[in-house]
Amino acid sequence: MKYYIGIDLGGTNIKAGVVNENFEIVAKTSVKTNCPRPSAEIMDDMAKVSLMAVEQAGLTMNDIEWVGVGTPGIANSSTGIVEYSCNLDFHDVPMADYLSEKLNKPVFVDNDANAAAYGEFVAGAAKGANNAVAVTLGTGVGGGIIIDGKIYSGSNFAGAELGHEVIVVDGAQCSCGRKGCFEAYSSASGLIRMTKEAMEEDRDSIMWPMSEEDGHVSGRLAFNAMRKGDASAKKVVDKYIKHLAAGVTNIINTFQPDILCLGGGVCNEGDPLIVPLKELVKQEVYSKNSKKNTEIVIAKLGNDAGLIGAAFLGKANAK
Repeated sequence: MKYYIGIDLGGTNIKAGVVNENFEIVAKTSVKTNCPRPSAEIMDDMAKVSLMAVEQAGLTMNDIEWVGVGTPGIANSSTGIVEYSCNLDFHDVPMADYLSEKLNKPVFVDNDANAAAYGEFVAGAAKGANNAVAVTLGTGVGGGIIIDGKIYSGSNFAGAELGHEVIVVDGAQCSCGRKGCFEAYSSASGLIRMTKEAMEEDRDSIMWPMSEEDGHVSGRLAFNAMRKGDASAKKVVDKYIKHLAAGVTNIINTFQPDILCLGGGVCNEGDPLIVPLKELVKQEVYSKNSKKNTEIVIAKLGNDAGLIGAAFLGKANAK
């Protein structure tokens, strides 16, 4: 049995897992990232948490083939350098070399959304596809593109920023500086903003007492209130799905993947989200008359996608 280490580096936590050749996580552990602090300290903890996971699995580093890392930001998978990450304040950090020296193993580095997409491709909802796109609807909108079984990240390793395609010219402000981005409408943050706007327009909406009960306005509020028959909530959900369909249709028109995989907390809504989304995309997609069309599916691996994908970056980066 072959074993690999996957590291999912985030702004809040550093997670490491030992994954076997059957894509099963044998052991995983985590520590706080504790940003901001020097990159060397963060990477020392990445090495430490990897060794902890190996020990927890009852293995030694001799049993490990390689180490893979999914990191926020622009990660040059050829050099193993994290060229830029605003969340971690990384600038040209030689991550692969540093960790390789610490762990005495080959180290592969890629963007975290790419790693998560690769996880779904090798072991999750996109398994068996040749071409796939994974879109994660979280605080932002992340994207990962797989073409002919390889991660596609553009000429400068900054590609697949699918959340920053404009779907409404001069629309809502996005954190990237542009207006009207896919992310500004289809992220959980965008859904919460639209929910709050609808509440301000309808003081009689049951979203008010429901949000007071929860203590905050969440991404689930509009869906929950819609299920209770609230008309304003239904308008929010319809608006959210309409914008999501516009972004998804753009992605399908561009890449025509075998599978488009959607992940993130909002996908837990299931049919009330996916059924109308698929219907809208079916009507709008350019290839509607083709015999073969992209299948839209829900991600299967959840928070483990990044770990599993990172563990197999050695395979993704094989020439």
